[in-house]
Amino acid sequence: MQFPKGTIKELTIYSKELGEEMQLLIYLPANFSPLYKYSLLIAQDGRDYFQLGRIGRLADEYLYEKEIENLIIVGVPYKNVKDRRKKYHPEGVQTQSYIRFLAHELVPFLDQEFPTYHMGSTRALIGDSLGATVSLMTALQYPHTFGKVLLQSPYVDQQVLELVADLPEPQLLDIYHIIGKQETEVQMTNGKVGDFLTPNRQLSKLLKERPFTYFYEEFNGNHTWTYWQPDLRRALKMLF
Repeated sequence: MQFPKGTIKELTIYSKELGEEMQLLIYLPANFSPLYKYSLLIAQDGRDYFQLGRIGRLADEYLYEKEIENLIIVGVPYKNVKDRRKKYHPEGVQTQSYIRFLAHELVPFLDQEFPTYHMGSTRALIGDSLGATVSLMTALQYPHTFGKVLLQSPYVDQQVLELVADLPEPQLLDIYHIIGKQETEVQMTNGKVGDFLTPNRQLSKLLKERPFTYFYEEFNGNHTWTYWQPDLRRALKMLF
């Protein structure tokens, strides 16, 4: 079945935090109107979520069937693998600046440009792998700005585990978290091979001990879009 198609427009905004132009891909629903209010989903790896994740098509279907609330999806693409690591990795030289860009520059810009709710509980962050890592770190740092976070196979290290353990107000966050049972030897962008499954299990144990609203599942598969793409069907519905 063909559903009425939303539009994806490209915008750029200048980030003072990062000292560079940031490209944005903005999905507006087919029946978009400034008279309605919209929830926000901000995707790291933005182009991947539209092209490989086909998230726009999924939103078209769900919005037409009225299965999710009114939603604007904002993709923030990375420029290349090196740029992605600089902005998303816990040790990345621009990671803290990127996190501040999301909270202090992108959200105010979107709230000004579009009819959004201006509430943390209506804003979600999503990412896969390192994109999931920086999404989680951002939500932990700004739980009043981002109330939901959707993690697909995040990269987890000691720093990430400590951030979760130290969070003062975990009741503000709604977290969706998946990891593949075969993600024990993941080829990483730095050329090394890493076990993602074990640290994700540690993360899950920590999250379960805190009063988060939390969903966790281990799927039968590895660290690829083959598994993340179909998972979006459930993830979007659960969070919106």
